[in-house]
Amino acid sequence: MKHKKTSVRPSEIHCQQRAMTELGKRKPDTQLVELAGRNWLASELMRAGIEVARPERDRGIDLIAYIDLDDRIGQFIACPIQMKAATDQVFSLDPKYARFPGLLLAYVWNLADSSKTKCFALTYREALEVAEKMAWTETASWIEGGASGKRGYSTTRPSKRLCELLAQYEMNPDKWWEKLKARIAP
Repeated sequence: MKHKKTSVRPSEIHCQQRAMTELGKRKPDTQLVELAGRNWLASELMRAGIEVARPERDRGIDLIAYIDLDDRIGQFIACPIQMKAATDQVFSLDPKYARFPGLLLAYVWNLADSSKTKCFALTYREALEVAEKMAWTETASWIEGGASGKRGYSTTRPSKRLCELLAQYEMNPDKWWEKLKARIAP
């Protein structure tokens, strides 16, 4: 079957561009943001030569990063990851993640603009140290749960100080390797 060649009129292009702009202004679907973040993170890990497994159920672990057949490591290493994805920038910490030994908290930022998308990966202890330096652990939100009753802290407007504290945890392929190698027992 032959396909008929069609042309797009300038007015149709304008309508499509306007529709995309309007869509971008809507509140993002949180499930789609999470899927996009998980796929972006899995892709970044695989680019670093790290394999990825996805748990069938969500019990606090979104991905498992692992290295299995690599001569540089010489043994199997696996690391559970809890991913926090955002179309812009969000940093949060929930005390419930302290119960997962070896868990990495991966914060994927700026999914709305692929040229700015980046990830910070911290252990719970590292994230707690950041929260302590920001004095969040002294707030009613952290201590009692504040108005919501749910303990933790979250910001959608990271300050310059927070960004400076997180800079050392911004990931690239070499840093992913180092983060996973740190899982090897001495």
